[in-house]
Amino acid sequence: MRIQVITVGKLKEKFLRLACDEYLKRLSSYAKVEILEIAEEKATDTPSLGEIKWILQKEGERIQKAIRSDTYLISLAIEGKSLSSPAFAKKLNELATYGQSHLTFLIGGSYGLDPSLSKQSDLLLSFSAMTFPHQLIRVFLLEQIYRSFKINRGETYHK
Repeated sequence: MRIQVITVGKLKEKFLRLACDEYLKRLSSYAKVEILEIAEEKATDTPSLGEIKWILQKEGERIQKAIRSDTYLISLAIEGKSLSSPAFAKKLNELATYGQSHLTFLIGGSYGLDPSLSKQSDLLLSFSAMTFPHQLIRVFLLEQIYRSFKINRGETYHK
C-alpha cells in the first residue's frame, strides 16, 4: 500500500519532526509513506473572512495539483466522521482488501482546507471535536496509521 500525506506548512518544532520521523520509520515495514508539504500562505495578524477564503483557495489549488487521480482521498476535518482506532484499522483494511492501493490524507493549514477539497474527498475524518495545531495532527495521523497496521496484523502495540 502507498500512503501519501499532503499537509500545509512545514514542521517547525524539532520534537514534532522527531515524532514524525519515528512513525515513518516504523511504518516503512508496512507501507510506503510519503509526506508532501505544501507552502502555507502568509496572513495578516487579524485576517478578514475574505483573506481567509483567499488563503484557503490558494492552498487548495496547490494541494489539488498534488492529488493523484487514482487515490482514495481522506481529508482531516473537524466536521468529519469520528472513528475508533479499531474502526479506522478496519476501514484501511477494507480499502486494501478491495484493491485500493493508494491512499491520500489531506491536512489543512491554520484555517483548514478549501471546501472544494472536502467535497472531493471520499472520506472526511475527524480526530476530535477539539481544535489542534495542524502540525500536531500530522503526528496523530501517522501514529493512528501505524496502530492500524499493528491491529490488522494482530501484532501487539502498547495502549
